[in-house]
Amino acid sequence: MKVAIIGATGFVGTALLNELTTRGHEVIAIARHPENIRIKSPLIHPVTADVLDPQQVAKAVKGADAVVSAYNPGWTNPRIYEEFLEGSRAIQAGVRQSGVKRLIVIGGAGSLEIKPGFQLIDTPQFPAEYKPGASGARDYLNEIKKEKDLEWTFFSPAILMNHDHSGVRRGHYRLGLDNPVFDAEGKSVLSVEDLALVIVDELEHPKHIRQRFTAAY
Repeated sequence: MKVAIIGATGFVGTALLNELTTRGHEVIAIARHPENIRIKSPLIHPVTADVLDPQQVAKAVKGADAVVSAYNPGWTNPRIYEEFLEGSRAIQAGVRQSGVKRLIVIGGAGSLEIKPGFQLIDTPQFPAEYKPGASGARDYLNEIKKEKDLEWTFFSPAILMNHDHSGVRRGHYRLGLDNPVFDAEGKSVLSVEDLALVIVDELEHPKHIRQRFTAAY
């Protein structure tokens, strides 16, 4: 396949580039600063684009079989809530303009339900510093659910998906929809390498068209 990755220089984007190229897929690697792309491969075609501009997105992704958005304005960005929504809406509009049908958006775990109607982001334990970004992803999930043209999928990572759990590709995972997937110790954990595995598996064998899903060990 030819897959366009938005946010190709980031933590998640880098893992996606690695997984896609290892499996022989061609990648349009979209970033504001493509010179910072860390994976080197003849299968990677770096493209500069501002994702807040739907026209630039449409031009960058044209000809792809699918688009994966790993867009994140940055956890320390004081406007992360507003920019996550602005960027996600522009990406959605740009993909629609481009004629590409398949869009996978990587959002946050905050909108996962720990009991019916009660989301993780609303628990007292949810870290305050992640709340604005998680709120943006939650609000965007409600928006993309209304998308009728694109074959969209929204992926919520495991609750613990940060640098502490990186460096290991176990090569297996369990799937869920709106509820977190917990292991025997009651933890919801997935490395970024296995997150990339989940996304590329979904690209190759789509099972969650117009659905949100999650994964953990």
